Amino acid sequence: MDAAHPQGFTAQTTQTTRQQLRQQARLKRQALTPQQQEQASKAVLSRFCQLREVRQSQHVALYLNNDGELDTEPLIEWLWHQNKNVYLPVLHPFSKGHLLFLHYRPETKMHCNRYGIAEPVLDVRLVKPVHELDLICTPLVAFDEQGQRLGMGGGYYDRTLSQWHHTGTGPRPLGLAHDCQQVRHLPSEAWDVPLPAIITPSAHHRWSSS
Repeated sequence: MDAAHPQGFTAQTTQTTRQQLRQQARLKRQALTPQQQEQASKAVLSRFCQLREVRQSQHVALYLNNDGELDTEPLIEWLWHQNKNVYLPVLHPFSKGHLLFLHYRPETKMHCNRYGIAEPVLDVRLVKPVHELDLICTPLVAFDEQGQRLGMGGGYYDRTLSQWHHTGTGPRPLGLAHDCQQVRHLPSEAWDVPLPAIITPSAHHRWSSS
């Protein structure tokens, strides 16, 4: 049996299943009403601002929500009010599949990347090396009971978090999601990075005390 597919999935069926789960989870979060989205964001903010890892962090990477994702604007504004530094991901212009993280302020100039997602206009003076971040809040499409994360398929965050995954050093990841994005089991690939913690409107899931 392939070690990357311990549940008996072949590579082809794993990819098919992951794509089906990805589509199902996206449809669920897209179906949330504006009122449900607002309530979810407030509930996550309440949990977020109480987390020890958030309070102890000065340099926090977040992202701007898209495609029905949990609204992160209240989290960003709360961090600003706490005089913490916020960073947003930018697609690396030369290293395919990798991210840069730029300091983000209300006056930051923005544009849309090739996926139609707003990101800061690249300015090398604003780039924060990943190892200097304290916390990386990651988007996700679905997650399971073991903390396995399913993204959009580009592998950007798996690459970003690979050092943390293999050595336990670098910024700690924290997943953000709606409750409806949880599934029982995700077929995983060898390069997938499970998350130590994910917060949703109704729960703080934690798989690691480190």
